[in-house]
Amino acid sequence: MLDDFFTRALIAGIGIGIVAGPLGCVIVWRRMAYFGATLAHSALLGVAVGLALGVDPLIGVALLSALVVPLLVRLQGRPELSSDTILGIVAHGTLALGVLLFGLITWVRTDLIAYLFGDILAVSTLDLILIWGGGAIVLGILAYIWRPLLAATVSPEIAAAEGLAPDRQQLVFTFLIAAVITIAMKVVGILLILSLLIIPPAAARTFASTPEQMALGAIGIGVASAIAGLLASLQWDTASGPSIVVAALVLFLLSLAPRRLPGFARKAASVTPGEPETERSDRP
Repeated sequence: MLDDFFTRALIAGIGIGIVAGPLGCVIVWRRMAYFGATLAHSALLGVAVGLALGVDPLIGVALLSALVVPLLVRLQGRPELSSDTILGIVAHGTLALGVLLFGLITWVRTDLIAYLFGDILAVSTLDLILIWGGGAIVLGILAYIWRPLLAATVSPEIAAAEGLAPDRQQLVFTFLIAAVITIAMKVVGILLILSLLIIPPAAARTFASTPEQMALGAIGIGVASAIAGLLASLQWDTASGPSIVVAALVLFLLSLAPRRLPGFARKAASVTPGEPETERSDRP
């Protein structure tokens, strides 16, 4: 029989796997991995701000995300610096500020390692409500903007001409990434959450011929990674969050084998309808 804490950890991991899969597909298609990493790194500063103010760390992360997300979207349109340079400055700057602020908060006992790498075995019933409730809201919003997102991913110009407001969809989607990082922070930690957003979709892309199939495949691989990683951590007494990520990595490596087959290679290249095959890469 599994202990209650391990059962809660399994439920939490499955919940994150379900919500991270479809969201991660759009991140892979739009090549937003570094963008997601920047949001994840800035979350540590949000945690520190929340602790310093004496409020729940999740509130601090939410407040900081409300400031960082519009700032990043706005800065990416500036010609002075490239996007990756701006993201690198914000990512490492906020991470460093967060670590420094943690060191200054001497009146609150905190576990920095738990925030960085997760502590899924310590999730409570309230955490499960947050993960599943927040995840349902995120998936609902993502389903609502799914088609406009796909259209803007294939061609922002055509999407704008059709009145789909790609800039607004981009802003909403970025807030969804920040929301998932917030609710998943306790599962795999700030430094590892991005792995659950990009590894399962990358593995699922081999077997998908449509964006929806890739999203469902990413959910399945994310859930399998959570279960396998937790069982491995139970068997070999390893850190749970990193074990989940390693399990996802193993599944990704296994997914590479069929790509050598011509049929699978063509199938993976046809995930995006309406785009010339020579220009297809990681887009849907």
